[in-house]
Amino acid sequence: MIDQLWLILLGFAAGLLGSMIGLGGGIIVVPVLTFLGFPPTAAASNSLFAALSNAVASTISYSKQKRIEYSLGLRLGLLSIPGTILGAVMSTDVAPDLFKILFGFVLIASAAYIFLRKKIETKEKTISKQMMIFAIGASFFAGVISSFFGIGGGIIFVPLMVVGMGMAMKKAAPTSQMILLFASLSGVVVHSLLGHPDFLQAGFLSIGSFIGGLVGARLSIDVKERYLQILV
Repeated sequence: MIDQLWLILLGFAAGLLGSMIGLGGGIIVVPVLTFLGFPPTAAASNSLFAALSNAVASTISYSKQKRIEYSLGLRLGLLSIPGTILGAVMSTDVAPDLFKILFGFVLIASAAYIFLRKKIETKEKTISKQMMIFAIGASFFAGVISSFFGIGGGIIFVPLMVVGMGMAMKKAAPTSQMILLFASLSGVVVHSLLGHPDFLQAGFLSIGSFIGGLVGARLSIDVKERYLQILV
């Protein structure tokens, strides 16, 4: 047990940065665990526990700041659940080398998102039927990504809400954390039923991620995001 206490620090760092940037901390946790030799299913499922813990902490803090669109977050969160179930099942038999390659593409996409998010144009607009259909598909896909890789769906949900629905960035990222509550909870349940996670490791990651999420949501008000972008 003592040998695994470092996971608390890893979870804290991931939760802190994940909460402030608007992505789940999985983009930090999963590469570290994979690099240290964890099998893909263990890395993804353990990370998803941390993502859930981080989402709870961030949602609590952002709720107090009144930065969450609850109606939209609830709808998109529920729509992501079928995808998370499929993602967890798909991860069962994935080869480690293939997982690393696919996750590499996810990290590249995450990097592009982090640096381009401020350039995304926001325009107030009514949500058309076509956009709602697209949102359903995007939510399902985000659920698959979230559960398969053990990361948050912010990389999909935030651009969807800002570009497609005209939501301000300061509300899109917090709402994304609320959506992750549903996506990560359902993913955690399915991964657990399939026997993927190590619950002790997942618990340590979750403790650190919860604290990091609380701190990150508070610091996001004051810290210049450009420095965080470069660090991540």
